[in-house]
Amino acid sequence: MTNGPELLGGLGAQLPVVAAPMAGGPSTPDLVVAAAEAGALGFLAAGYKTPEVLAAEIRAVRERTGRFGVNLFVPTPVPVDPAAYAAYADRLRPLASRHGVTGLPEEPREDDDAWDAKVDLLLADPVPVVSFTFGLPAPSVVRALRDVGTATVQTVVRPAEAELAARAGVDALVVQSHVAGGHSGTFDPDDLPPEVPLTALLQEVRAVTDLPLWAAGGLASPEDVAAVLAAGAEAAVVGTALLRAPEAGTSATYRRALADPARTVTGLTRAFSGRPARALRNGFVEAYDAVAPSGYPAVHHLTSPIRKAAAETGDVETINIWAGTGFRSATDEPAGVVLRRLAEGSA
Repeated sequence: MTNGPELLGGLGAQLPVVAAPMAGGPSTPDLVVAAAEAGALGFLAAGYKTPEVLAAEIRAVRERTGRFGVNLFVPTPVPVDPAAYAAYADRLRPLASRHGVTGLPEEPREDDDAWDAKVDLLLADPVPVVSFTFGLPAPSVVRALRDVGTATVQTVVRPAEAELAARAGVDALVVQSHVAGGHSGTFDPDDLPPEVPLTALLQEVRAVTDLPLWAAGGLASPEDVAAVLAAGAEAAVVGTALLRAPEAGTSATYRRALADPARTVTGLTRAFSGRPARALRNGFVEAYDAVAPSGYPAVHHLTSPIRKAAAETGDVETINIWAGTGFRSATDEPAGVVLRRLAEGSA
């Protein structure tokens, strides 16, 4: 394990770019391997997967490269108000029925995404680096991973979170801005990420810690990458830019929505999962953003079968179109081409 300012280089990466973990399908083993073959670092997304599926994906990646990481959702449940949950479920039932979805969960489903089992898997079968989002793991988990040779990286959205992560003993930080696509890594889902430019946020975090910093959020061009590296980041973390790559597991419906020139606005919404996440606006966001309750993972489990059915039938107005503000620059080129082009900003 490598500590200090050379974490990324110590992990074997030649390019200062990281393929972000994107849960729900996009971050396939092929995408992670493509990042490694390009000289970058890629992450498997453990979120929403069983430990058995995660183990199989780790094996599939390890057969082709030794440079990769795994991202975990730290259990930070936000219990949903039962009455608000019931009201939201009632609003969603007509939409569910139109998509042939029956049996929406009557009671809120609360779980920890098999946290203990996934940590145990990564201790028994160590990987080079593990990153965390949604919350901070116990220091004992960080120490246990360090003891088996695994570096740890924590997602933060504000300096106070960075200070807590440093005290927990992590090796590096992903500094995520409010313009990032998908879920915000904020420790408190009721506390939205600050609307601070990423370069300024990097400087604010640098003022409270000497840990290596990886910058995330809205990075879509070589110039964007150059700017965050100049602001003190060791690496640029990119996700939305890779969603249309052939190696990504992005659904055809999702790909079509990203490429649609008529879609121009992203925004934070809790409508899909009960946690703040940035998505392209569509019919679902328009209809339910104002009435969706805060509550994770219960709201995620409530809407998930509807979203899956919509993706299968090509209904772009009902899926979650996670996207950062740089989504317009996403292309259908191979991931390696995209990552090498973005890294030109470091030359």
